[in-house]
Amino acid sequence: MVSFRFPFSFSQPPAKHPLPRPSALSFAAAAAASVAAGAAAVAGIAASRDPRRPPFLRGALDVLVSRSSSLPLWGSLSLAENSPPAVESRTGVSFPPVVGGSRQLLGVGLRRKSLLGLKNIDVYAFGVYADDKDVNKLLKEKYGKLSTSELKESKEVSEDLMEGDICVTVRLQIVYGKLSIKSVRSAFEESVGNRLKKFSTADNKELLQRFTSQFKDEYKIPRGSVIDLSRDRGHVLRTTIDGKEVGSIESKLLCRSILDLYIGEDPFDRQAREDVKLNLASLLQK
Repeated sequence: MVSFRFPFSFSQPPAKHPLPRPSALSFAAAAAASVAAGAAAVAGIAASRDPRRPPFLRGALDVLVSRSSSLPLWGSLSLAENSPPAVESRTGVSFPPVVGGSRQLLGVGLRRKSLLGLKNIDVYAFGVYADDKDVNKLLKEKYGKLSTSELKESKEVSEDLMEGDICVTVRLQIVYGKLSIKSVRSAFEESVGNRLKKFSTADNKELLQRFTSQFKDEYKIPRGSVIDLSRDRGHVLRTTIDGKEVGSIESKLLCRSILDLYIGEDPFDRQAREDVKLNLASLLQK
């Protein structure tokens, strides 16, 4: 049976020079081609075995069948794994449809920062991923029967995604070429620090310092560098820079605070949050 995990919808503002992106039609065409190839193979087998066919025609059909049998059939087509990357339209940065084996892309966005109050700079593009099995296990009973429009209007679904023990990855791809690791550390001290205060009245300076100290001066992050902030099971935050793990911290509060930056009430990119909710609905309605 075919897995209809993709394509998902990403409602993004138009770029001045938009990159070509695959539409649902491209996936439908690929699937139709696969079906046609499979049907042709089956029909060829039946025809080649028909004793009423002349010998030379049966021979030709045998060749056709042997070639068709090497083509992928409908049952082996995986739209999620074979989907092309999604593109953040304002930066041209692309994100793979799946990371970590089963974490599926739900939305892409852009982190902008005001420079001296004069102009906004594009700091990094980001993609939000969630494990489809975890989503269905923990959220489907509550939200599976709601329509897409009802899920889009729901504030609870984002809260439950952030609160639940669901494997989630936020992938940051650096866009600003002059960004230093010190700037990243300072930015997280401010943004994550504010979220920790939002969700807890306790003094969490030590927790914040444990997180920000992972971004050591020795790490270089030129344009194109990738930082993954991943919540693993048990509310363990695992941080990697260009594929190298730099630390992990078990803290539900810290995981919640970081996810709130991207899909919370006041996110860095509101449209990205809406895309996440829309595509979360697609996962729940499979």
